[in-house]
Amino acid sequence: MAEAGHEERPERPVEEDGTALLFNSLGKQIKVLREAAALSQRELGAATHCGEALVSSMERGVRTPQPAFLLLADEVLGARGVLKAAIPDVEKALTRARTRHPDWFRDFAKAEADAVAFHEYCNQAIPGLLQTEDARAIFAQRRPLLDEATIEKRVADRLARQQIFERWPAPTFSFVVEESVLQRPNGGPTVHEHQLRRLLRAGRLRTVELQVMPTAHEEHPCMDGAFTLLTPKGRHQVAYTEIQGYPRLITALEEVRVFSERYGIMRARALAPLESLSLIEKMLGELR
Repeated sequence: MAEAGHEERPERPVEEDGTALLFNSLGKQIKVLREAAALSQRELGAATHCGEALVSSMERGVRTPQPAFLLLADEVLGARGVLKAAIPDVEKALTRARTRHPDWFRDFAKAEADAVAFHEYCNQAIPGLLQTEDARAIFAQRRPLLDEATIEKRVADRLARQQIFERWPAPTFSFVVEESVLQRPNGGPTVHEHQLRRLLRAGRLRTVELQVMPTAHEEHPCMDGAFTLLTPKGRHQVAYTEIQGYPRLITALEEVRVFSERYGIMRARALAPLESLSLIEKMLGELR
C-alpha cells in the first residue's frame, strides 16, 4: 500500500532513462547562449516565434524545446550547430512522451496527442491545457496530501501536454468554463491574476474558442460534472470523464453522442468568445 501523500503510479520515462538530464542540460545551454548573445528571454522568444514564458520554461528544463525552436535558436544565438545536434535526441524523447502519464490516464493522453479536435467543459478547475506553472497550488491543496516529488511530476506532465498548442496544423480547441471557476483565487491573488492572463492569451489564439458559462443562468444542460470530447485523427470522436479519481474513456458512439449534444447546448447558452474575454478582462481589472 502506498504511503499517505504518495501515489503508486509509474515513473515517467524522462525520470527512468535520463531524458530529464537532456532537457535540463539543453535548457542551461540555451540560457548560456542567450546571455552570451545579450538577448532577453522576450527577445529570444520574438526571434523564434514563441513567448517569453515558454523560453523561461525551456531554460529551466520544464518544457521540451521543439525541433523547430532549436533550428531557429541555433541561428539566432550563433550556436554553430550545437542546438541542431540535439534535435535527434529531442525527437526520440518526444516519441516517449506519450507514455509518461499514469496507467489510468495513458489511453486518453494517446488520444489527445494526435487529436484533430479538442473540446472541454470544466466546472471545478481551470482546464489543464490552460493552466500555468502555478498549477502546483491546485495539487498542493489536494487531499490526501501529495508529496513534493509527486506535485512537481504532475505540474511537469501538465505543462508538457500544452505542447499540443504548438502543433501545426493545429487541432481545433474549444473550452466552456463555469464563471465560478474563474472567480476562485486558487493559490492567492498573484496566482489568480497569472491564471486569468493566461486564459486571455489562450482565448485570443486563432485556434481556440474560450467561453464562460455565467453562474446567473437559471438553466443548465449538464449538472453531472466535467468532461472532454476528443476527435483522434482518422477515428471517431471519444469522450473522457474523471470524477473523484475514477477515469473513464468512452468510445461507444451513442454515449459519445449524448456528451456531444450536451456540449453543443452549453456552447449555445454560454457567453460568446468575445464576451467571455471581456468578462475575464473585467475580473482582472477588479483584482487591481
